[in-house]
Amino acid sequence: MRATQVLGQRGEQAAAEFLTAAGFRILARNWRCAEGEIDIVAVERHTLVVCEVKTRSSDRRGTPLESVSRAKRNRLRRLAIRWLTAHGVRFEQVRVDIVGVTPDQAGGFTVEHVRGVG
Repeated sequence: MRATQVLGQRGEQAAAEFLTAAGFRILARNWRCAEGEIDIVAVERHTLVVCEVKTRSSDRRGTPLESVSRAKRNRLRRLAIRWLTAHGVRFEQVRVDIVGVTPDQAGGFTVEHVRGVG
């Protein structure tokens, strides 16, 4: 496995732990369908939250949050509908969040969570 894949997996785990500690309930990770993948599907109160996790080794080429395009946010919205349909469930609200993850000096991660981007 390449170093970037390992970093991505570790970052996604850090994001899941961060969200869980913030009171989210994780329903799925790495859910795939023909149109794409959702990194994390979670619930916060009565809201379904689809999270894109971006892990970067540094900010040299921009922050992880800056790397999620408008097209990606729109695709995540469509994927949220696909997830709901595939699981036969309904939620009062659906939201797209981004979780940016970067390694810190202590060997852990700095996690930044932005709600409602799409």
